[in-house]
Amino acid sequence: MKILVIRHGDPDYSIDSLTEKGWREAELLSQRLVKMKIDDFYCSPLGRAQATAKPTLEKLGREATILPWLREFSGQIINPNTGERKIPWNLAPQYWTLQPEFFDKDAWLDQGLMRTGNVREIYEQTAKGVDELLEKYGYHRKGMIFTCEHNDDTVIALFCHYALGQTVIAHLLGLPAVHLWHSMMLPTSSVTTLVTEERVPGEVFFKCFQMGDTSHLYAGGEPVSVSGMFRECAGNDRRVQDDD
Repeated sequence: MKILVIRHGDPDYSIDSLTEKGWREAELLSQRLVKMKIDDFYCSPLGRAQATAKPTLEKLGREATILPWLREFSGQIINPNTGERKIPWNLAPQYWTLQPEFFDKDAWLDQGLMRTGNVREIYEQTAKGVDELLEKYGYHRKGMIFTCEHNDDTVIALFCHYALGQTVIAHLLGLPAVHLWHSMMLPTSSVTTLVTEERVPGEVFFKCFQMGDTSHLYAGGEPVSVSGMFRECAGNDRRVQDDD
């Protein structure tokens, strides 16, 4: 089995859709995806993800199943200094790298800051959504292994978002989501490919084959967006969007 985790194109958050650049990215992405044998398409209910999927689906005459849990990760933490709720994936490295729990796939949810909001609740909803989707294809979670009667070459595509995509990847690979949120990048319109590895018949583990791949943008001469990153160098004006 193969899972494609696809982040939406360059976003226009004011209208929950894409910028002109985002539409170009979606078109180049579609030229890549239509050449693949994708069995099923799934999409976030948010507009920017649906817009990204649109060129591909139109070319193929297909529809995507909308899955509510594919929307951007909505878990929040509470700022201890201001009492305000905020997203949990833009913590300063001077803070998160000093928290040993953030390097543990189980303990990170019990770290003090993560417990101030609803991060665990949303993470568990996401994990449940992933596992229930895979059960439809005959893959049943048993710890970090999935059992199946017949492992095949089914390919599914998930059109989603930055933090949500990282959360799906983390859940399948047994990694702390908070670590991926802060140390790995999924550029807009990028494709992350997870494939099953079956060393024992009927038992598979998902392995990351490609992470945040944007080869379709390079092929089309389209620059890779920095949406989702803070400054590369101090004083540089390029920075992340807070709500991605």
